[in-house]
Amino acid sequence: MMGHSIDFCPQKPVVMGILNITADSFFDGGRYFNEKEWLSRAEQIVGEGASVVDIGAMSTRPGSTGISEGDEIARIVPVVKRLAREFPEVCISVDTWRASVAEAAIEAGADMINDISGGTFDQKMFPVIRKYDVDYVLMHTKGTPLTMQQNPQYDDVTDEVRQFLFSRAASLADGFSGRILLDPGFGFGKTLGHNYELMRRLKEITSGEWPVLVGISRKSMIYKLLETDPEAALNGTSVLNLFSLIQGASVLRVHDVKEAVEVLKIFGQLTSGAK
Repeated sequence: MMGHSIDFCPQKPVVMGILNITADSFFDGGRYFNEKEWLSRAEQIVGEGASVVDIGAMSTRPGSTGISEGDEIARIVPVVKRLAREFPEVCISVDTWRASVAEAAIEAGADMINDISGGTFDQKMFPVIRKYDVDYVLMHTKGTPLTMQQNPQYDDVTDEVRQFLFSRAASLADGFSGRILLDPGFGFGKTLGHNYELMRRLKEITSGEWPVLVGISRKSMIYKLLETDPEAALNGTSVLNLFSLIQGASVLRVHDVKEAVEVLKIFGQLTSGAK
């Protein structure tokens, strides 16, 4: 698949644009629910310079209860088919933790599966990923979306997240020829303090053998600290995106593609040594 030609590495970071075809995502739920809306949004994401479009049919915001497996497949498959046809040069990613949804999406043309649970919510996920050798984003979470923000606790958040990600990735890597990307899971079973501790020590995760995706776009770790809301969290998002790149991130998962691409351009100038 053409999406596989992307070089996921900290020397040449890329942007993943978020396409939520959900009714209740924390920032853009309900905005891209019909075909005209989601196709227009996909065109915007690609036009503004994203290398990956990440499609989510089920919200995983804190407190969300989810939708049925059948509803998730029914929502996701037509979108994947259309976008794979319209944008063959772009990597099509599907945000799901269900193996059956992942398989249906891959059959429809998806290049990548983005799993918030790192294969822990559905034991069939790793076998599906191995079967198709698609790229896989392996994320850390503590608890389910419904319960994850109910008093999460760690002895050492960065060490626990790193050990989970490295262990799960090593387990999947055996006999697998797709690429594995690690996601620390900012905001998933972590307090504001946990999130910033994890961000400060992100190099402990990016220094491993797998590229790292960072998804902090407009999240509560930004707007709660700044005492605002998701709508006003773009500036803080850009600050943390640049910090993530400096710490070695390879992919920025964002709602605001144009601004993230600008961050990449400034980061590239800072690190290229060009006069």
